[in-house]
Amino acid sequence: MYVVTAAAGGRRAGCLVGFASHCSIDPPRFVVWLSTANHTYGVARAARHLTVHVLGRDQKALAELFGGRTGDDVDKFARTAWRPGLDGSPVLSDVRVWFTGRVEQVVEAGGDHVGFVLSPAGPGAVPAEPPGPLRFGAVRDVEAGHPA
Repeated sequence: MYVVTAAAGGRRAGCLVGFASHCSIDPPRFVVWLSTANHTYGVARAARHLTVHVLGRDQKALAELFGGRTGDDVDKFARTAWRPGLDGSPVLSDVRVWFTGRVEQVVEAGGDHVGFVLSPAGPGAVPAEPPGPLRFGAVRDVEAGHPA
């Protein structure tokens, strides 16, 4: 599970993402799929960069905050430590593995999610011993802030 954050036009947003993957080796690319119903989607469409945070298995509380609350109603960033990264894209302080990517392409797949193809841009964080990832099974009980 990932938290994807974005900033554009004086707004910031972030959401829990389960659909994401490497999609190219050369050049390096990563794609994250955002629900079109999600508050973060609107901010991401205007953003030049997105930050992708890999949640560790001990970070269910962050998954609940970014997956169970909507930025339409709540400032999620007032409830967790963060700092502005590239182009203001929020970097969550408590996440040990993250990277910021430049939006290279937006993929309309005809469904309820849109893909944002990212190329690595700027700094990131990958510790020598990354924590085990938080998997979907651990957050299946999180009630979504928005319907899919």
